[in-house]
Amino acid sequence: MSRYAIYGAGSLGTVLGAYITKNGGEIDLINRNKAHVEALKNNGAHITGTVEMTVPVKAITPDEMEGVYDVILLMTKQLYNKEVVAFLKDYLAEKGVIVTLQNGLPEPDIAEIIGADRTMGCTVEWGATLSAPGVCTLTSEPDSLSFHMGKMDGISEEQFKMVKDLLELMCPVHEETNLLGARWSKLLINATFSGLGTVVGGTFGSVSESKAARKVAIRCMKECIDVGHAAGAEFAPVQGKDITKLFYYKNGFKRAIATMLIPIAMKKHRDIEPSMLQDLKKGKKCEIDAINGVVCEWGRKCSVETPINDRIVEIIKKSENGELKPCIENISLFDDLL
Repeated sequence: MSRYAIYGAGSLGTVLGAYITKNGGEIDLINRNKAHVEALKNNGAHITGTVEMTVPVKAITPDEMEGVYDVILLMTKQLYNKEVVAFLKDYLAEKGVIVTLQNGLPEPDIAEIIGADRTMGCTVEWGATLSAPGVCTLTSEPDSLSFHMGKMDGISEEQFKMVKDLLELMCPVHEETNLLGARWSKLLINATFSGLGTVVGGTFGSVSESKAARKVAIRCMKECIDVGHAAGAEFAPVQGKDITKLFYYKNGFKRAIATMLIPIAMKKHRDIEPSMLQDLKKGKKCEIDAINGVVCEWGRKCSVETPINDRIVEIIKKSENGELKPCIENISLFDDLL
């Protein structure tokens, strides 16, 4: 019998684990947060927000792991991927796979450690917040939940189907032949709404529904598209929508139209609180280098200027160091770039 695990079962992982378990799957939810694991053991996973359910789940800490897994869904922050993936290697079955559901472009670095034939990538098209130990708030509408999944060279159809069947216990899984394009599309969304949402100390809706923030957001999107194209990526559709057609512009009129579309496009995800902001509230370092920082890094590699993303990185690093507080007034820090 195949064994499955979610490593880094925080907000997203707990919601995913609850759905998988509720719909007949068996999966271990693994997290270093002992209070969270204890609450899951004693009370089950309580999911609130756009849904309401409590599901008994199997939760353990890393030191309680035993045996090997056929699928490990990796949902930790990327900050410690080198150490985490090296640790998980000993718990991976011979033909097992690690599926990264992380932000940014994590697959190549993971493949360097365990091999491309054991590495898969998946983008998560929904959001959640850890409200209390054992309690998570799903912040996307139930009809807007989906995954986009792709594989690296060497992954068999059997391995792919095993992961797809597992994830479909929660919501639709779209097979992504253009994994790099899917990654860049998700990076665009995260760089814009998670990045700016963290800057202003709010949700995705705080960005999409603010006239001042939208002016910055549309420029952030254009930078991401310019850099992605320069890096050789063809952006994949997001939930059936071609984001480059919707949000790319070459003149002021198209920019105005694209800016007006932002709140409509983000309506079902307006309540998502960026994970980076959640980290800052807990006094933790966040994933800025794996999100907006990736856009800046590839911009430098491809000789594409990224002033908006550079400024987002600068502001969030100052927030990490206590020099700035995330708040809506921070949007004025972009005025010289508009």
